[in-house]
Amino acid sequence: MTQHRLDPSPATVTDVFSRELSPVLTVDPGDSVVVRTLNASGHLERQRTPGETRPTMHTDRRGHCLAGPIFVRGAAPGMMLGVHLVSLRPDDWGFTVAGGRDTPLNRQLGVADGEPAWLLWELDAERCLATNDQGYTVALAPFLGVIGLPPDEPGEHSTIPPRPAGGGNIDCRDLVAGSTLYLPVTVPGALLCLGDGHAAQGDGEVGGTAIECGMTTQVELTLAMDRPLPTVHAETPTSWLTFGFHADLNQAMVSALDDMLAWMGTAYSLGKAEALALASTTVDLRITQVANQTWGVHAVLRRDAVR
Repeated sequence: MTQHRLDPSPATVTDVFSRELSPVLTVDPGDSVVVRTLNASGHLERQRTPGETRPTMHTDRRGHCLAGPIFVRGAAPGMMLGVHLVSLRPDDWGFTVAGGRDTPLNRQLGVADGEPAWLLWELDAERCLATNDQGYTVALAPFLGVIGLPPDEPGEHSTIPPRPAGGGNIDCRDLVAGSTLYLPVTVPGALLCLGDGHAAQGDGEVGGTAIECGMTTQVELTLAMDRPLPTVHAETPTSWLTFGFHADLNQAMVSALDDMLAWMGTAYSLGKAEALALASTTVDLRITQVANQTWGVHAVLRRDAVR
């Protein structure tokens, strides 16, 4: 196994998913990569006041500023790419912004008009603490909002909506260090892109942003053919996760639950109705995010829930 390093530069970042992008790094299954990513906006310098305009990597940004794509030798459709998150360390500052955008949720909340509200955060990775410009503190729980593969379709594709094939902007706060996210390989080589560091976020990402920050992440990349599901799913230090993505939150819920029932059926030798009965006593349904055009729901089964 080899450890690689990937740092942000105009030659190593992208703001779209595309199967036509040239890889910026090629690795073997089992290799690890230490990836330094800018925040989703691609800030090259920290904000000094909340909402201050600062230089960014892309002057005409179309989506998240992501590292990649990374080509994994041997990856092919029909396989699963395992992205094991060894460690995540946020940079020393971050921002959150909410309101001021015309979205369905903001309109219903009455905050679509007017100026957006900004928070500027100082991040202390040693103390696992974030302090904002108003003096409030929250605990750090870092993760990457975007881990994904391009659609097997020509052209450039937005990084904003998550996709059932390839994942992407999942924004699941449970994907902390020690977790492994499994993505169905969509194109030869996988062409993994990742970034959108979040120092902390609530389920739902209700304001549209988390504590957006740069991140240094170590990942180990593997290929698998024997996973219990052919769809996006994950194992965290405490739980199994399945995901649903859809413009209709109800359909996203059904997809996440259906996959969890299939996983439980395989693991515990249960029929679907039996798995549903057991899930009704053990599985939590959580709104992953309602900020990205395609809503997300994840089903959670704690490892210690069924003995």
